[in-house]
Amino acid sequence: MRINARLLFRVLGMLLIIMAVAMMLPVAISIYYADGSQFGLTLAAACILAIGLFMRNFAGAGASNELHARDAVWFTVTIWTVIPLMGALPYLFTSSVQNFTDAVFESMSGFTTTGSSVLSGLDEMPKGLLVWRSTSQWIGGLGLILFVVAILRRLNEGSARLYEAEFSGTLQRRLHPRLGRSVVLMWTVYSVLTVALFVLLMVGGNGFVDSLCTALSTVSTGGFMTHDDGMASFSLFSHGCITLFMFLAGVNIALLYSFFSGKWRSLRDDEELKRYCSVYVIAVLFCFVSFVVAGDGLTFGNLGFAMFHVASAVSTCGFYTSSPSVWPVTVSVVTFLLVFVGASTGSTGGGLKMKRMMIVGRGIRNYFVRMIHPHSVTRVRIDGRAVDEGHVRQVFSFLFLYVVLLTIGAFVLTLCGLDIPNALCMATANLGNLGPSPVVNSIGARLDYVHLMPVAKWTMAVLMLAGRLEIFTLTALLVPHYWKRT
Repeated sequence: MRINARLLFRVLGMLLIIMAVAMMLPVAISIYYADGSQFGLTLAAACILAIGLFMRNFAGAGASNELHARDAVWFTVTIWTVIPLMGALPYLFTSSVQNFTDAVFESMSGFTTTGSSVLSGLDEMPKGLLVWRSTSQWIGGLGLILFVVAILRRLNEGSARLYEAEFSGTLQRRLHPRLGRSVVLMWTVYSVLTVALFVLLMVGGNGFVDSLCTALSTVSTGGFMTHDDGMASFSLFSHGCITLFMFLAGVNIALLYSFFSGKWRSLRDDEELKRYCSVYVIAVLFCFVSFVVAGDGLTFGNLGFAMFHVASAVSTCGFYTSSPSVWPVTVSVVTFLLVFVGASTGSTGGGLKMKRMMIVGRGIRNYFVRMIHPHSVTRVRIDGRAVDEGHVRQVFSFLFLYVVLLTIGAFVLTLCGLDIPNALCMATANLGNLGPSPVVNSIGARLDYVHLMPVAKWTMAVLMLAGRLEIFTLTALLVPHYWKRT
């Protein structure tokens, strides 16, 4: 199989240049606060910029814009591997971590919007580095490939193939008939939400760095926080704002665009949005009632915590705050299920996604109907339209691969010394791009990823990448037919 290597180098070079430019804000903040990380961040940005310029202007010189379907798969996996590797440089050059494995783990967690962390002492961490952590999540939120589609419109059909590779296994609607314009609109909505939350947090009395980092991590459903106690130091007003934007971040970005553009009928008719809202409301009520039954009291504080916690779990954002004095095990189970199901398709959230679960549920229902009535003709319908049988099979294949990867990841973690509940929860959290693992009866506790074996960290890094790439794109490289010359 021949790959358009020059085009790959040119695309990678452009992304690395963009990444180096994005590092200017963390560098400026580090210089302003004199936090001691300005030299390391500047050196990392310079190295990334130099590599990017070399790839774009020399290794990628004279590249053609021809891009085949299998090229798109290779491009997507390569980009999502190289960028986090380059993103590890700031952690190494600022001496925030002690080894390459931890640096890659932190960087991969950032770009895949997972939120798992090997860093401790966040309250004393250089502010410039905190901003870089959240910036990496914001860049990876909508997807690195969408940067490529937005800036390389001359790829024509190749852009569509990259777009499909980024959203493999889903039917993400376009916001505009022209793909390039559609991607620009998606980034516009994404940016507007980020700025709006940043302004609200500033109004709520939070500092510039806390507001910026939290806004970047919330809208991307990343989950990186700026304090060791999570969100406990934020005001009730800030908690309310963060809860709202975590919930919105779990909604299909195409529906958010429809809302902002006044096309409200599409929101009313969207079954996935209705399911997402109903799951959220039911889970909040269940958690709140569980707190009351456990003796924690019928208080608005517990209701607010339930709303915050459920929004964090269902959107796979992973934020946490101080937990109630009584934590029922049933709430932990509900949280685990929410993380497994995940947010809406076309959102920045992870997990299996609501629409896939709807297709699976209706597919199983139709199977039993045909068992009872063999001659009946049944189709899976979403929003009143029949779903193609090929896509239904694809969704069931996705569910199967998801469970297989989850099982393999949990098994490897048990070999690294973790007990079965912790291994299962950590694998679920990282494959679902949640971050803080929903360990039974201790959700919200700061997990000690630092002392895990290197094999465990690399395993979770692979799970993060597989979850972010919706599994199919990554596993396609393992199929022998992919490598056969045509």
